[in-house]
Amino acid sequence: MSELEREAERWIAPYWNAHHLLNTRDWLVRLDPAASDALRIAAVVHDCERMFPGGPAVDPSAPHDDKRYLREHSERSARYAADWLREEGSDEPLVLDVAELVRLHEVGGTDGADLVQAADSISFLDVNDGVVVAWVADGRATPEQARGKLDYMLGRIRVERARELALPLHERAVARLERET
Repeated sequence: MSELEREAERWIAPYWNAHHLLNTRDWLVRLDPAASDALRIAAVVHDCERMFPGGPAVDPSAPHDDKRYLREHSERSARYAADWLREEGSDEPLVLDVAELVRLHEVGGTDGADLVQAADSISFLDVNDGVVVAWVADGRATPEQARGKLDYMLGRIRVERARELALPLHERAVARLERET
């Protein structure tokens, strides 16, 4: 692990869902043990905009593929990540690589972005199943909408090996949702 990756871990540590970000990096490394620093750092910071006020609000009852929300969230995260990397004195090519991976982490479209997206989806299914249950308990989403989010996170994975790893996590998350709602 590079010193910059350790700094990224420290930077996102105050975020309430930092575990998801670190878990995303761990899944990314499982998918690609030789992952570059850019990929690893992008995985750690991919949702960093949520650490700062003023971003797009998460609405669990909205369509999970809402292009406007996904674009605003991804572009804002990419800006915050790039600014942080520059403050850390990173080389501009690394800044641009990480920013592009973060900008594409919701939609994929390149080999690297597909890996970050897949790791993000696997991590969501792995550690955020309780968040989805809470949406229903809090009245922010119906059980069907919550199930839709779980299905969406599985369905968007383009990397075949990642889909295979995500499937049992999806089944576990769906079972928990059905059991607890």
